[in-house]
Amino acid sequence: MVSLDNTVLNVALPSMRRELNASVAGMQWTIDAYTLVLASLLMLAGSTADRIGRRKVFIAGLALFTFGSLLCSMAPDLEWLIVFRMIQALGGAMLNPVAMSIITNTFTEPAQRARAIGIWGAVAGISMAAGPMVGGLLVDTIGWRSIFWINIPVGLLALALTLHYVPESRADRPRRPDPVGQLLVMALLGSLTYGIIEAPAAGWTSGLILGCAAVALASLVGLLLYEPRRTEPLIDPRFFRSAPFSGATVIAVCAFAGMAGFLFLNTLYLQDVRGLDALDAGLYMLPMAACTFLFAPVSGRLVGARGPRLPLLIAGVAMAASGLLFAVFNAETSTPLMFTGYVLFGLGFGMVNAPITNTAVSGMPRAQAGVAAAVASTSRQTGGTLGVAVVGAVLAAGMEGGADFGSATGPAWWIITVCGLFVLVVGAVSSGPWAMATAERTARTLEPPQASPSPAGAPPHV
Repeated sequence: MVSLDNTVLNVALPSMRRELNASVAGMQWTIDAYTLVLASLLMLAGSTADRIGRRKVFIAGLALFTFGSLLCSMAPDLEWLIVFRMIQALGGAMLNPVAMSIITNTFTEPAQRARAIGIWGAVAGISMAAGPMVGGLLVDTIGWRSIFWINIPVGLLALALTLHYVPESRADRPRRPDPVGQLLVMALLGSLTYGIIEAPAAGWTSGLILGCAAVALASLVGLLLYEPRRTEPLIDPRFFRSAPFSGATVIAVCAFAGMAGFLFLNTLYLQDVRGLDALDAGLYMLPMAACTFLFAPVSGRLVGARGPRLPLLIAGVAMAASGLLFAVFNAETSTPLMFTGYVLFGLGFGMVNAPITNTAVSGMPRAQAGVAAAVASTSRQTGGTLGVAVVGAVLAAGMEGGADFGSATGPAWWIITVCGLFVLVVGAVSSGPWAMATAERTARTLEPPQASPSPAGAPPHV
């Protein structure tokens, strides 16, 4: 449900833009207001769940997300829609990292846990890829507000299942709150995203944009100086001594930036340039969704059987090749070539999600599973936020300069291609023997000094 809401909105953007009289920047904010709040609060939600109870936080998140969806469906204008999307995201932030933490603390046998994580990652990837098709069907048959109505019965059903089946759990040694670190993360992501989105209209050298850049830089420096001094920081710098963990973070940002930018460009192109309605635009993107659906579980099985290296290499090659088709050969102008690009991107995105999830939590003590999973989820949401912000800013700048849609998207396609290349290179570097050795050393460093013995049959690390 949370992953679907990342992308289901894309295909509704033209309809919302007409009804709400919004600009390109306004459309960016309907997506990024959601992903920005998610990215800012995921780590706080993960550590809070470890401390006060994962089931409790998960239930609260479901209730708030469902209520926020109801509010979004009744939004009278763009400004209120953005506010309600932020409320919706408050609930969403309590769901993804807590769900992963529940999984890692329920499935203690390594192979079993790898399969469960693979299924969870596959569902998230499939949901994101299916968003345009689901959104197109709802927008054309009922209207754009129905993309929020669909969350209400799903949320209520999930709430009932959680109350009945999910046991309560919490960390033996939960982290203390880190309000300063949390504020610095919010300031960094908020100022960076706002500056990128508003720069085409305000001017890159305007006082507003330079002020955003200064706030982002100061927040980053503050995090780098403040967090290592804390005994229990919001972001433990030791996590990043693990090459697989650091690699998963970079790969998540790049893959989800590419995915968000890909969907943003294609849904606008298909409806605004080709003149398709929302349903037809969603059906055009069906090859991408189908490939993600088919290859996401394959990736999960490969990760469980052979590790993350092969899925990451396949993902990087496929995503980069798809971007090149659009950047070099103008694939959008030829339907067969465009479908080829969709198939390649769906294949790549389907393969990338499970290894991100698996490697992000490898080497982390189960007691901090919520925090480790939240860092991975934060990387995904940060990537999605930056993808829409950067690609939208490039598109807006090109069109304001007098270029047509096709010419204005050229640099954006190169950005998506580079994202795929980063997945390929970082995936190769962070999944070899040297990288695995750094994960083992990190696991020993993070183990609490007086940790209690693991239960019989349970491994000491996630």
